Amino acid sequence: MREALDDRLAARLASLRVQHDWSLDDLAARTGVSRSTLSRLERGEISPTASLLGKLCTAYGWTMSRLLADVEAAPPPVVRAGDQSVWRDDASGFTRRVVSPPHAGLRGEMIEGQLDPGADIAYDAPPVPGLEQHVWVLAGALRLTDGDTTHELGTGDCLRFRLWGPTRFRNTGAGPARYAVVIVLP
Repeated sequence: MREALDDRLAARLASLRVQHDWSLDDLAARTGVSRSTLSRLERGEISPTASLLGKLCTAYGWTMSRLLADVEAAPPPVVRAGDQSVWRDDASGFTRRVVSPPHAGLRGEMIEGQLDPGADIAYDAPPVPGLEQHVWVLAGALRLTDGDTTHELGTGDCLRFRLWGPTRFRNTGAGPARYAVVIVLP
């Protein structure tokens, strides 16, 4: 199932680039990702990391949830736990569960993230400037940097902010850090 999702994701990324009338060189200049990596990604030869998807989503002005939802079937109104889409970036130690997928006509979505101990994910820019986020730590310790401001969050803490610049999520605890992110489009 994961291979099928990766294949659909590769095809969707290629079609987005074509829709924008960008060459691989154009996209490489916009994202800072090498042309060869982008080419291999679009051919399905490699799976994207969370950081790479973040850069591509920023270039296209899409949230990661929207991109992943775009390659899956339309979500039903009730999403059972066993049916929620899970994506794992083994290289960075990041797991992402789409709890409440984006849906046409609705501005909010919810994801669950989990970072392995020591995992560190950085995003250079927001996919959509002004995106509202509420990050609720369900377990563990999370250092979240929003622009120049760093927040140390523990179990039960919730940070809410509008996303205008770079962000970084780092697990500073000894065990996994689990958190929910509620995303609201501006």
